[in-house]
Amino acid sequence: MTDSSEASRRGFLLGAAALALTPQFVRQDPAAAAADLPGFPADVELYRSAYRNWGGEITASGLWACAPADADQVVAVVNWARRQGWTVRARGLSHGWSPLTITPGTDSGAPVMLVDTTAHLTGMTLESTGPAAVRVGSGATLEGLLTYLEGHGLGVTACPAPGDLSIGGALAVDAHGTAVPAAGETRLPGHTYGSLSNLVLSLTAVVWDADSDAYVLRTFTRDDADGAALLTHVGRALVTEVVLRVGANSSLRCLSRTDIPAGELFAPPGGDGRTFASFLDEAGRLEAIWFAFTEFPWFKVWSVEPTRPLTSRRVTSPYNYPFSDNVPTVVADLVGRMVSDAAWYLAPVLGDAQLTTASLGLTTTLSADIWGPSKNTLLYVKPTTLRVTANGYAVLTSRDQVQRVVSEFAAFYRERLTAYAARGRFPVNGSVEIRVTGLDDPADVGVAGARAPLLSALRPRADRPEWDTAVWLDVLTLPGTPDAEAFFRELERFLLTTYDGGHALTRVEWSKGWGYTDEAAWSDEEVLGTVVPESFDDGEGPGWDGAVEILDRLDPHRVYGNTFLDRLFP
Repeated sequence: MTDSSEASRRGFLLGAAALALTPQFVRQDPAAAAADLPGFPADVELYRSAYRNWGGEITASGLWACAPADADQVVAVVNWARRQGWTVRARGLSHGWSPLTITPGTDSGAPVMLVDTTAHLTGMTLESTGPAAVRVGSGATLEGLLTYLEGHGLGVTACPAPGDLSIGGALAVDAHGTAVPAAGETRLPGHTYGSLSNLVLSLTAVVWDADSDAYVLRTFTRDDADGAALLTHVGRALVTEVVLRVGANSSLRCLSRTDIPAGELFAPPGGDGRTFASFLDEAGRLEAIWFAFTEFPWFKVWSVEPTRPLTSRRVTSPYNYPFSDNVPTVVADLVGRMVSDAAWYLAPVLGDAQLTTASLGLTTTLSADIWGPSKNTLLYVKPTTLRVTANGYAVLTSRDQVQRVVSEFAAFYRERLTAYAARGRFPVNGSVEIRVTGLDDPADVGVAGARAPLLSALRPRADRPEWDTAVWLDVLTLPGTPDAEAFFRELERFLLTTYDGGHALTRVEWSKGWGYTDEAAWSDEEVLGTVVPESFDDGEGPGWDGAVEILDRLDPHRVYGNTFLDRLFP
C-alpha cells in the first residue's frame, strides 16, 4: 500500500470517526436561555444541538433543541412555538435522507425548535394479549420495541433493517421491511405484510383545538377519519405515543447467497430459472443487494421455520453481518481515494470489493445460514455501516407482475449504468436494493371501520383491487458522487412513465431521494406539485387533497413545517 492511499484511508476513517464523536448538544445556562427564548417553559430541558441526517447531506449546528419529560411538556413547547412564530420539528434518531426535519442551510439563528423524543418519550407497556397490543412512546427505538415484544413472545412480520429508528420517525414515513405471503401461507393474527403504519390501533398527537385556542393532546383511533392522515404524516404532525397491534413471534431462517447471476434472478418473466418471483413464491421474504458493476447480487431469503434447520446457525442477537456493519479496510481504502482524490472511476473496483467482502464474510462469520427469533435476522444495519445516499420508490402492482417489474427495472438500470461508464461517468458506487411487501390493508388490525394510512406509499388503490403488492427499489451511492442526480433523474423518469397506473404505479419513498433535477433531489416542481399528489388519488374517498385538508386543520398555524414541506403541502 502506498503512503498516499494509506493517508486517504486514514483520512476517511478519521473523518467518519470525528463525525460520530461530535457532541450533539450543549446544555444552556437557564438564565441565558430565558433571555434568548422569552416565555419558554422553564421546566423543559433546553440546549443547543447539532443535526446531521443519515447521509450527512443535511447538517446544522447550534440549533435550539429540547427534551420534554412527558407529553404535557411537549404541548407546552408547541404552544410556546405558536405564540413566538417558531416551528417545531420532532427529532428521533435522524436516520433518513429527505428534508422532512430540517432543510439544507438551516442556521443556528433559525426559529426552529428540535424536540428530542428519544430522551424521555420511550415508555412501553403491553396493553392486551388477546389480541395483542403494545403502547409505545414515539421516541422508543425499533430495536428496543422488538426486544420488548420478543420478551413477551410477540413480534412483527417485517420491519426496516436498522434498529436505530425511532418509532415516531418510522411511522411518519410508513417504514417497511420485506414480506409477502409465501405460496400457501396465511397471515397470522396481529400481523401485516404492509408498513409499520398499518399496525397502529391508536395514536396520540399534539393538535390544534379551536375551542381551547391552543394545541392539545388528542387520541385518534384507527377508525377516525382525521387519524388516517396522521398514520403517515410525513413530518406534518407531532405524535407522542402509539398503540400498535402485534402478534405471535416467529422464528426466521435467513439464507444468504451470491451465486445467482443478476441476468437469471431478474430475467424477464416466463422462464424456468432461479428467478426473483420463484423465490417469492417459495418464501415470501426477499432482499437483493446488487453492487454496482457486478453480476452476482447478495440475495437474502427469509423463511418461517419453527425449529432450527440442521445447517442453520442459531443467533441470539441482531446484526449478524459484521463485515457489512464495520467498513472493511479494502472498502475504506477505495472510498477514501474516491472521495479525497475524486477517483470516481474506481466505482467498478469498489463494487467488486463489496461483493467479495460479502461473499467471504458470509463464509468466515458463519452467517450465510442463520436462524432465530425474528428480530435477530430482521435487524442487520448498524450506525457503523458505510453511509451512503439513496433514492427510493414503491411500485404498486399485482403479485403476478413482480418479475416483470424487477426485470424491466434491472434492464434499464444496467443499460444506463453501462452507457454512463462508456462516457467515463460513474454515478453509482453503492448498490441496488430490491424488496417486496404487501399493501396497508386496514383489515389487518382487526378494528371495524379501520382506515388505511392516507399518505402511505402502501395505501391500496380502491380503483385497482388487483394490486396487492409493492416492489421497493432503491439505488445507493456515496454523497457527492458526480452525475448521481442526473442518473437518478433518468431512473425516476423511467419509473414514472413505465409504471404510470396501467399495470403498475410508482409512488415515492418519503424518507429517501426523489423529485430529481439534474442537480438535486426534492427539486422537480412537477414531481412535487403534480406527480406525487396524483399518485394518491383514486377517485374514491379522501385522496391527497383530503389528507392535506386534515393536516392543515390539525395544524392551521403551520407549527409543524419547514420550507420543503411548505412546497410539498402548499
